[in-house]
Amino acid sequence: MPPPDRPFAPEALIGPLRSLLRPLVRLLMRNGITFPVLADLLRGLYVDVALHDVLTNPSARTDSRVSLATGVHRKEIRRLRTASPAASTEAPPTVTMASAIIASWLGAAAYTDEQGAPLALPRTGHAPGSASFESLVAAITTDVRPRAVLEELLAQNLVVLEAGERVRLNVAAFVPPPGREAQLFYFGRNLGDHAAAASANIEAAGAAPFLDRSVHYDRLGAATIRRLERAGREAAERLLVDFNRIALAAAEEDDREAAAAPERPRAGRINLGVYLYVEGAAKGEPGGEEG
Repeated sequence: MPPPDRPFAPEALIGPLRSLLRPLVRLLMRNGITFPVLADLLRGLYVDVALHDVLTNPSARTDSRVSLATGVHRKEIRRLRTASPAASTEAPPTVTMASAIIASWLGAAAYTDEQGAPLALPRTGHAPGSASFESLVAAITTDVRPRAVLEELLAQNLVVLEAGERVRLNVAAFVPPPGREAQLFYFGRNLGDHAAAASANIEAAGAAPFLDRSVHYDRLGAATIRRLERAGREAAERLLVDFNRIALAAAEEDDREAAAAPERPRAGRINLGVYLYVEGAAKGEPGGEEG
C-alpha cells in the first residue's frame, strides 16, 4: 500500500509514464538531445520542484530534505541552488501580440460577420468605430505601428494581403508555422497544462477538478479514419472559436471590473485545448467515450 499522503505506489505509475514519455523521447532523439542532456535537465527540475512545489515549508528546504525527496546528491543540490535561473516560460512578445490579435479578430463582433467568421479588413481606417486592421491592432497595442505588425503577421503566414489593401486572416492561423518560436512555445505550454490537469485529476481525493476526456475508436479502415479526422478537426475548430468569443467578452468585463477595483488580484489563467491523434491499423476493440 502507498503511504497515506501518496495516492499511488511508485510502481503503479511506471507503465503510464513509459507511454507518456515515449513520443517525447523519440522527439528528443530525432533532434539531437541525448540522454545525458535530458538527465541533467531532470536533475535540475527535481530540485526546483522540491524547492517550490513539494516542500512548502521554507524551513524544510534544507539540502538534506531536498536530497531525501529527490534522490539527488547534496553536492549537486548545492550546485543547482546557485546555478543560472531557468529560461523563462513566458510567452515571447510576438506570440502574445499575435494571439491577442487573432483572438479579437475571431471573437469581437466588430471584426466578424453574421455567421461569426472573421472579416477581411481594410488595412487602414480612421473613421470612429470603423473596423480596420489598423483599429484592430490599436485596440491591442499602441507600442508598435500597425504596419510593423502587419509585416510580422505576413512573415508568419497568419494573414494575407489581398488586392485593394484588405487584410484577411489565414484559415490556418490556429497552427503556428513549423519550427518557429510560437510552435515551440505552444508545444511546451499546452503539453505542460494537459499534464498538469491530468496529474491533478488522478491525485484528487474526490471529483476530478479538470476536464480531461477523449473519444477513441480502434480497428477502423483508412477511409473511415479520414472522414472522422475531418469531422474531429471541424468540431474542434468550432469549439475553439465559440469558446474564444465567450472568453474575450468575459476578459473585457474583467478588465472593466479591475479598473474600478485595481487592488483585486488577477493572477489566474485558463487554457482550453484539444488534440486529435491518428494511428494506422491499431489493434483492439472499438471504444466509446472515456472519462
